Amino acid sequence: MGRPGLDRRQLLAGLGGLTVAGSFGFAALGTGADALASGADTRVRYWNLFSGGDGYNMIAMLDSFRKDHPGIDVKDSTLQWGSPFYTKLAMAAAGNRAPDLGVMHLGRVTGFSPGRLLDPWDVDLLAKYGVHERDFSPELWKRAVIDGRLYALPLDIHVQLCFYRRDVLKKAGLLGPDGRMVPVTSADEWFDVLKEAKKATRKGLQTIGLWVNDQNFQWWFFVAFYTQLGGTWFDAGHTEVTFDTDKATQVLEFLRRHLTEGYANPGFAGGAGAEQFVNGGPFVWEGNWSVPVFDSAKVDYGATPLPPVFGKRATHAESHSFVLPHQADRGGPANEGAHRLAAYVVTHARQWAAGGHLPAHTPTLSTAAYRELEPQSEYVSAMDHQATEPKVWFAGSTGILAQRVGPIVVSATLGSAKPDAAARRMRSTLTQLLAAKNPMDGKTAAEGGAAA
Repeated sequence: MGRPGLDRRQLLAGLGGLTVAGSFGFAALGTGADALASGADTRVRYWNLFSGGDGYNMIAMLDSFRKDHPGIDVKDSTLQWGSPFYTKLAMAAAGNRAPDLGVMHLGRVTGFSPGRLLDPWDVDLLAKYGVHERDFSPELWKRAVIDGRLYALPLDIHVQLCFYRRDVLKKAGLLGPDGRMVPVTSADEWFDVLKEAKKATRKGLQTIGLWVNDQNFQWWFFVAFYTQLGGTWFDAGHTEVTFDTDKATQVLEFLRRHLTEGYANPGFAGGAGAEQFVNGGPFVWEGNWSVPVFDSAKVDYGATPLPPVFGKRATHAESHSFVLPHQADRGGPANEGAHRLAAYVVTHARQWAAGGHLPAHTPTLSTAAYRELEPQSEYVSAMDHQATEPKVWFAGSTGILAQRVGPIVVSATLGSAKPDAAARRMRSTLTQLLAAKNPMDGKTAAEGGAAA
């Protein structure tokens, strides 16, 4: 299972990374600032997990910051994505060897022992550099607040999307007069769309790529459609499981139907769906980070949030966010430099949007320059319809929740488990996790103080 999309993101370095960074006036590749820059009197140590196209874009933005702020030298380090990154960050914070600035997925912040392994942001200092709560989605900002203090500064949201090829859909009569896919409002309408698209698809190509064997993607899709049904996970105090097995069964049956009706092929594992899409397949469900890949492949395509097949709009979303790893002596020029750097990147996020991500800084979304980005402007509505994992210590990108529940979703999608039985297993697993203690601080979800 590993890191979803790793090969695809590595591919970005060869296909689209240089073009994406260069298209916004940034240098394509920075030096990394191995020595204190000439004229600098402050150094900010910054750890991130961005590779491939994201890495090229981030380096370009850092180089832009260095040019505009010659008094601040940024020492950036890119670490291995996933669990290795979080493990090293936790050990550094616990051993008082933490960098001045780091990046985390917002869903992982609650489990990272805020107040112990993370320091809160100085919102007045952020405001000094142009970052205000009013410039963010209220729900996104609320997720970053724990025990009344801001512990994460969102850079973006990255979402799961329905990518579609205009050439195939036009042939199938599934494009509207605006050149976009016809709207879908129910599961039956969605499968009618797939039926017509299949007729227009070349032999040997599947109708839709769904990452059917991947625990992370299948879990993300489940979260989206379960949220569309209004499903909940736990009560407000995180003492009881409120997971609805009937709604879960409905979602699992929906995912399974793509295979039983022949629209998705279980033999196409991993990123084969994206490859099939490039080669002429009409649909693929992918993360927005695939935008540079499809751009580089010269595909005439569009992208929309996952279809609202259960009525309510919701698509799975996570967020790259800046954090302040704990330092016993946090403060002074390096801390102020960290605030200034994070604020700069967040408020210059149009460049970051080139990688497909939706900037968390909402004023950016309303600019003419952003509205010209395609297909980003087509799925910008996802900012208002985020389906996120519950705010508990074991959730978050590739976290324990995905590791434990994701394989159960896969078993239902592939047919090795019946949807209703899988739903019951999911609830049982959620019950076990709710009673488990966070290894970071020895507290259960109910004891974790995660109230916003």
